[in-house]
Amino acid sequence: MIRISVIYHSVTGTTKRMAEAICKGASSVNGVECMAFPIESPDAEYVKESKCVILGTPVYYASMSGTVKMWFEKTRGQFGLQGKLAGAFATADYIHGGGEIAIQSILSHMMVSGMMAYSGGGAYGKPVIHLGPVGIKSDIESYVETFRIYGERMAMKTLELFG
Repeated sequence: MIRISVIYHSVTGTTKRMAEAICKGASSVNGVECMAFPIESPDAEYVKESKCVILGTPVYYASMSGTVKMWFEKTRGQFGLQGKLAGAFATADYIHGGGEIAIQSILSHMMVSGMMAYSGGGAYGKPVIHLGPVGIKSDIESYVETFRIYGERMAMKTLELFG
């Protein structure tokens, strides 16, 4: 069984909801097990055993949250991230609030950690998810399906690479 970890920072529950949708999509793929963890308490052994790690953040000042940035700086070394497939997602208050910038920043940090960034881009068709999904808080339920599809696509690529 291939494992995928979704680690998220959530203050209001919105980012947690999207992490759960990603896990639902990933777990729908045969041979894949997915668990979501708050960034404050991920299961280190599960993350180490995972072949894919997806990190989610609320958007603050058009960037990842300070909590996510500090996770990279202080604790990411304990999870053996190098060589794993990497993905990122964000939740924002506004359509043009910086969600894609936050995702790009997370993916850059993941690549510096030796991870392989992936999103599926336009290769799968619609919905097109170039960098990673962004959900807008005021209408978050309308984004659940996109996040589920993203999780499914990440799981299929993880199986292709590591299965």
